[in-house]
Amino acid sequence: MDRRSLLTLAAAGVPGLWFTGCVGKSAVERTVSQVVAGTWSKDGAGVKLLRLLGSQALRMADPFLLLDHFGSDDPADYLPGFPKHPHRGFETVTVLLEGTVVHRDSVGNQGTLQPGGLQWMTAGRGIVHEEMPKPDAAGHNHGLQLWVNLPAAHKWDPPRYQDVPAADVPEVERDGAVARVLAGTFANAEGPVSGVVARPFVLDVRLRGGAFATPVPGTHTTLVAALEGSVTVGGRALPAGSLALTTPGDRLVLGGTGRALICAGAPIGEPVARRGPFVMNTEAELDQAWADYRSGRLTE
Repeated sequence: MDRRSLLTLAAAGVPGLWFTGCVGKSAVERTVSQVVAGTWSKDGAGVKLLRLLGSQALRMADPFLLLDHFGSDDPADYLPGFPKHPHRGFETVTVLLEGTVVHRDSVGNQGTLQPGGLQWMTAGRGIVHEEMPKPDAAGHNHGLQLWVNLPAAHKWDPPRYQDVPAADVPEVERDGAVARVLAGTFANAEGPVSGVVARPFVLDVRLRGGAFATPVPGTHTTLVAALEGSVTVGGRALPAGSLALTTPGDRLVLGGTGRALICAGAPIGEPVARRGPFVMNTEAELDQAWADYRSGRLTE
């Protein structure tokens, strides 16, 4: 299948079509259209975090709703954790870099997320879960949480939980960088996450001073979060603790020395109504979600 056919199918939202990392000679390089500085916030029972997406500066970037970067060597910043709380209508993604996170939910999933691991939870029609961060030997806990929207046709899907250990996340060394492939395909390495409607392409990249180039799906919304060090996107400097929204294109070039998260996903293009832990299409659906939760029907 040629590149034009792939992009046509992707734009049409063909289920199961995942980005293969193939880009022709006419690739258009993405540049930065907006830079957002992270804002300090607290969530859960008082976890201190840096909100990169989901603040007043950038409420969302379809299909992405929120991106939080948490990291501290002070247990008081994260030990309060995220006690039992509900979700409906979207997906939560946790990428752990240091420490552990203990997870339990209302459909029987439980486990401990280890450093380098990944948890992709599809809330669908409703789930109640808790996530409790724990320190490593040095007292550190460090990671990311991403929220990904679901289209109306999938907001009522059964809850689904993908728990991926670090050993199942492929690493690719290329262009003087090391990329962990969390979702999608890069350099013939396929990420462990499967069956996600947004057809995500997610890389955790450690940059070592060279120019790291990757194809990205031309129709996808693409974000770059600068986590550590000095990162450039399309030649533009991106300070640590900030997020770049990129222009359309099918090639992305990062530089500098540090760490960055690349997130690309197929936009949904539907109305978004969100209130606390629920993301639906209308305010009436949000009212129903809250009523279902209060009456104990959310997870039925």
